Amino acid sequence: MRRKKRRAPTQDSARLLINVLLVLSGSAIVAFAFNLFLLPNAIASGGLSGFATIMYQVFGFAPHLTLYALNIPLFLLGMLLLGGFRYGGMTLVGTLFLPFVVFLTQHWPPLTAEPLLAAIFGGVGVGTGLGLVFRTGASTGGTDLAAQIIHKYTGVSLGAGVFIMDGLIVAMAAIAFSVEFALFALIGLFITGKTIDIVQTGFGYDKIAFIIAEEQGKIKEAILNDVDRGVTKLQAYGGYTEDDRPVLMCVVNRNEIPLLRQVVQTIDRDAFIVVSNATEVLGRGFKMD
Repeated sequence: MRRKKRRAPTQDSARLLINVLLVLSGSAIVAFAFNLFLLPNAIASGGLSGFATIMYQVFGFAPHLTLYALNIPLFLLGMLLLGGFRYGGMTLVGTLFLPFVVFLTQHWPPLTAEPLLAAIFGGVGVGTGLGLVFRTGASTGGTDLAAQIIHKYTGVSLGAGVFIMDGLIVAMAAIAFSVEFALFALIGLFITGKTIDIVQTGFGYDKIAFIIAEEQGKIKEAILNDVDRGVTKLQAYGGYTEDDRPVLMCVVNRNEIPLLRQVVQTIDRDAFIVVSNATEVLGRGFKMD
């Protein structure tokens, strides 16, 4: 019987260190983009940072205090209502570190006074930072966490939940500033989303994953229950040994790749995972033709 390899403790520590560095660097990049581009130009491109921009421009509230005041209760609520590894220590790091860097860089001079440039480069900066954070399976709190809570208790999809909340914030910007600035905010929001996709999963959209592992039964159940996606078991044979080597096939949304990766590697660290782009996916859970 072949003995399974065990990952050395130092490898786990290295993975943890890399994830912490990704969350810290990603949160810092978001804060830089916020203070250098978005805040001074009144670009409220969705999320709690957009709400903090409105509160600062209209009432003079310090953005970092607004972020703390909203993010910390949301995090505690998420831990209480959602639980699980998705909203653990890494998310807490992002939730606390992002407002802290916003505070440290609050006196940095803006890099442009042109709203369109601010929306474009602010969107790229925020998207880059959030993409790095999302690669670890964590978040910086905010509307994505609120959307998870709404999804669990109302059935509203995650995408629709985030869209509704971001739309409300952009509408508030139109009232507080002008319709023109709301349009700039929409540009920034669009660029942020596209940049997140590129940083997190490349230029593809939906993804198809093929998984070869010893613990196939446990992985199949975890994908069905934790990732909430279907799984197909394909009959295959090892090219060298000619032994039966079934392959699990799973199609997921691009934003679910970090969760799928973490679920599989938590069960079987030696699992072989191949992820590729799915040009078009039709059916339940995806686009309906």
